[in-house]
Amino acid sequence: MIKSFDPIFDKNCKILVLGSCPGIKSLEQGEYYAHKQNRFWKVMFAICGVRPTDDYNAKKQTLLCHGIGLWDTIGICSREGSLDSAIKDVVPNDVASLIKNSKVRCIVLNGNKAKSVFKQQVYGVDVICLPSTSPANAKYSFDKLLQIWQNAITPYL
Repeated sequence: MIKSFDPIFDKNCKILVLGSCPGIKSLEQGEYYAHKQNRFWKVMFAICGVRPTDDYNAKKQTLLCHGIGLWDTIGICSREGSLDSAIKDVVPNDVASLIKNSKVRCIVLNGNKAKSVFKQQVYGVDVICLPSTSPANAKYSFDKLLQIWQNAITPYL
């Protein structure tokens, strides 16, 4: 069984980005979006207007300093490999409890698997599904992916 990481979150977050479940590389390194070809961190650095870094603590601080939290829709699951299509036996995370009494105004779902798992009603919070930053989503160039994410997230920052 695969267990999701703890959320990167504090009381000042206005946006919560939800992925599906950590892939093999992320599980090995104990870091969200650790696969070098995943474009998540590159997109976030560009949106936040900060210089990219490989330092995971600096990555987490970049998100928090810009009011962005990060977690997964899936708390526990089984999966062989890293593809979302192989995810089974899903136990979702309790997102509503995490953001209760927070400043979160927008939940961003990173891809279709996150969207299909996220079924919670969270009143007063916008929910947006954006194209996955995964390298498996080759349909979008980096520039197009950044444009879509930036247009969706910027109004909430």
